[in-house]
Amino acid sequence: MQKSHLPSILRALVAALLFGASAPLAKLLLGEVEPIPLAAFLYLGSGFGLLVVKLFQRRQPAGVQAEAQLVRADLGWLAGALLAGGVAAPIVLLFSLKSTPAATASLLLNFEGVATTLIAFFIFKESISRRAWWAIALITTASILLSLNFNAEWGISLGTVGIIAACVLWGLDNNFTRNISAKDPLVIVTLKGLGAGSFSLVLALILGASFPSWKVVLGALALGSLSYGASIVLFIHALRGLGAARTSALFSTAPIAGILLSILIFRELPGWLFLAALPLMVLGTLFLVNDEHKHAHVHHEVVHEHAHTHDDGHHLHEHADGTPGKHSHVHRHEEVAHTHHHMPDLHHRHVHTSAPD
Repeated sequence: MQKSHLPSILRALVAALLFGASAPLAKLLLGEVEPIPLAAFLYLGSGFGLLVVKLFQRRQPAGVQAEAQLVRADLGWLAGALLAGGVAAPIVLLFSLKSTPAATASLLLNFEGVATTLIAFFIFKESISRRAWWAIALITTASILLSLNFNAEWGISLGTVGIIAACVLWGLDNNFTRNISAKDPLVIVTLKGLGAGSFSLVLALILGASFPSWKVVLGALALGSLSYGASIVLFIHALRGLGAARTSALFSTAPIAGILLSILIFRELPGWLFLAALPLMVLGTLFLVNDEHKHAHVHHEVVHEHAHTHDDGHHLHEHADGTPGKHSHVHRHEEVAHTHHHMPDLHHRHVHTSAPD
């Protein structure tokens, strides 16, 4: 990958590290709290944590806005992301964790990247290279291995199937979020966290779920602020520069943290299926690290708003009071045709007639 993509890569990897720790730690909390209340506290933790960050965020100079704000046209995408990834996915995951070893669950969460990639390609027409398809095949094979349970009546563990279903829901969430990734990530994740957390909390009350001690609640809120809040903000920043498929592929490194914590906390020794799946997951992720392409392409005239600087080759407009640093405002891109290495970022979401190499 080019140096210009390094910040996005690092954001995706740190996001993966924070999220990867959530599965074993959430499983630990499940001994004290039921799945639906836990989902509520995790997302409320992400919402309240980022709300505090937003309130104390450094103010920009007068007349300068750091990030683009959500508008009416964005609300449908936000609602879809909230319901799929903020409400349904975590509840399905937490119920599934009750019958699935934490290390296996952590590795199986890699299927989120596969689901995101397939949805990005077939529904949102994002460019996927041949190298990425090989990565998808490897990760899918590893996920199938982890789903096998020869002791179950049908040979498939219901818990692992549930985790895969949660990954598909998060795949939808990731693609919906990609369509609003140009807007302020702190606002997006705060709204998602508070909305999803409140929905799950009301659902828990309706179902008569029991609630844990305040100590457990605070632990869940803290875990949510990092593993769901900070992680998703970094993920959205990475989406801007890499697109949904590649960001999710890098996010597939999340199990590294989860596996290590699972071994330390639960003393779970991985079985042979786990050991067979692990190298396939790692190889699939490595396939995507250097994935990019270069070809002649046209940028059609467009008017949009997002945070940007004037040193990226795509923002050449002038400001009457000089060129500021990172800022956001409505701006126009004139039509231009050129050739350079690129990712399906905010300015390169053109359709390819064939899969790039």
